[in-house]
This record gives sequence, C-alpha cells and structure tokens, in this order.
Amino acid sequence: MDQRVREGYLSSRADEALGTRAAGPSRLAIWSMAARPKTLLLSLSPVLMGGFLAFRDSGTLDVAVFLMALVGAIAIQIGTNLWNDALDGARGHDRAGRLGPPRVTALGLAPAASVRRAALVSFAIATLAGLGLAIVGGLPIIALGVVSMLCGLAYSAGPRPISYTPFGELFVIAFFGVAAVAGTYYLQTGAVSGDALAGGIVMGFPAAAVLLVNNHRDRASDARAGRRTLAILVGERGAHRIYAGLLGLGVAGTLSLVWPHCLLGLVAFVPSIGLASLLASRIFHVPVSTELNKYLAGTGLVQFLMVISVALATLICNH
Repeated sequence: MDQRVREGYLSSRADEALGTRAAGPSRLAIWSMAARPKTLLLSLSPVLMGGFLAFRDSGTLDVAVFLMALVGAIAIQIGTNLWNDALDGARGHDRAGRLGPPRVTALGLAPAASVRRAALVSFAIATLAGLGLAIVGGLPIIALGVVSMLCGLAYSAGPRPISYTPFGELFVIAFFGVAAVAGTYYLQTGAVSGDALAGGIVMGFPAAAVLLVNNHRDRASDARAGRRTLAILVGERGAHRIYAGLLGLGVAGTLSLVWPHCLLGLVAFVPSIGLASLLASRIFHVPVSTELNKYLAGTGLVQFLMVISVALATLICNH
C-alpha cells in the first residue's frame, strides 16, 4: 500500500474510533481504546457467576476475596488486550480494509513498547491480586493464576500463538469460563461443586461466541496473516451455525442450574433467551462487515444476562 494512503487510512480510523478530528485524542481516550472496555463483561460475568453460586450454596460471601478475584480477572483480560494490540500492530495487521475495532499501536497513537509495558503492568496487578488470593486458596489458586497469565501471553506470542489456531474458542471456554467460575467458587467455599463446573462451561460458551464473531469478521485479514482460526476452517455459514449453537448451549446450560427445581423461576430467563435468539437468528443475514462489531457487545450482554437470570430465578424460587 502507498505510504500516504496508509497514513490517511490510519488517521481516519483513529478519528473514527476516538471521535476527534481537530483536537488530538486525550491519553485517557487512547488507553481506554487499547484496553477495550466493552469486552470486560467477559471477565466480570464468570466471576459474578462463581460468587453467586458460592453464596447460594454456602450462604456466605467473603467480599474482599470476591473483589480481588474481580480485579485479577479484569487485569488479565486488559493485559491480554494490550498485548494483542502491541503485537498485532507491530506485525502490521491493522491495514486498510480491517473491519475490527482499531488498535492504538497500528494507528500510531502509542508506540508498541509503551503498550507492551502497559500490558505487563496489568499482568503485574493481576499477580498482586493473585498473591492475595493465594493466601486464601493456596497452591491450587497459585497454579491457576500462573497458568492463566502464561496462556494470556501465549494467546498472541510465541512460535505458535493460540490466536493463529482453531483452538482459541476452547481456550476461552477453559479460562474465561471454567477457570473463572470454578476458581471463584473454590475461593469462597474451599471446594468445587458440579454446578460450579457446569456454570463455568456454560459461561464459556458466549465468551467463545464473541471470539468466533471476531474471527469470522476478520477472516480475510487473518488468512493473509497466516492464521487458521475455527471461523476460517468452517467457512461463513459454519461460523453462523456455531455462533448460534454456542448461544443456545449457554442459555440452555444456565436453565439447567435451576430446572427442574423451580418452574416459576424460568420466567427470569426471558431476557437472556430473547436476546440470544435475536442475535442467533440475525447473524445469518449479516455480511462480513463492521456490522458484526455490534455482536461483540451484544453477546457479552447475553453472558451477563445469564448470570442475572440465574440469580433472579434463585430469588424467585426461594420466596
């Protein structure tokens, strides 16, 4: 691409993302864009589910431990987002035609070295939170924290990044689902129940759906970069079907946490079922375009509503 064309494209992407033209973007706006706050429900919701299930089963909740788990989970995700931003920007992936949310490194809003340092700071915060949790949970929590951070780095780094393979969705289910929910539950109760594991799996499904949509949208640029994601392997129609299936499995799984103990509580699932059904049906008619970006936040909202549905159903059934 001609250098002047590329510079003009990147400048327009920065203006579009930050909503500014005449005045330069603030540092806060730049770093908020890099952290991608709209994705953070993916870290928040599983910890909320684990905390709620623990409270439901034990009748108590250690708020300090719960908040440390939230901070640790969010810090790991922000660190991963920043690390991806720096590495993908350095590799030149944000070129003309990219459909996904723009990256600050590629747009020239922050140097790759600074973004990498910010990622390491975020991972350091996660480590501090993890040390506090380790005092409570012992070796199992230490091992979980170390593995989570290493996998966060390995997602985009190393000779064979996870993001270049078809296994990204499984990674998300394992760490943004099972590990987050079961780990939070264990910290509160000292054990892991069947519902905690089931809750972790079902919370992982919409998180995996977010990644699938992201990779489906970026299939052309990912293929040029040498990636072989699940979305590329199964094709456009296959990606649509898997996305719908992941949302369906997620909502059905949360229903199983209440059914058949209380039929009346099923009314609490109307919002999550409704939104999941709407997104799952409409995605079949959405072309590969920036329109798919709306499905990232929408799917994250489905995951959050799943937590709220379980909590409300439990409240209804207990009164």
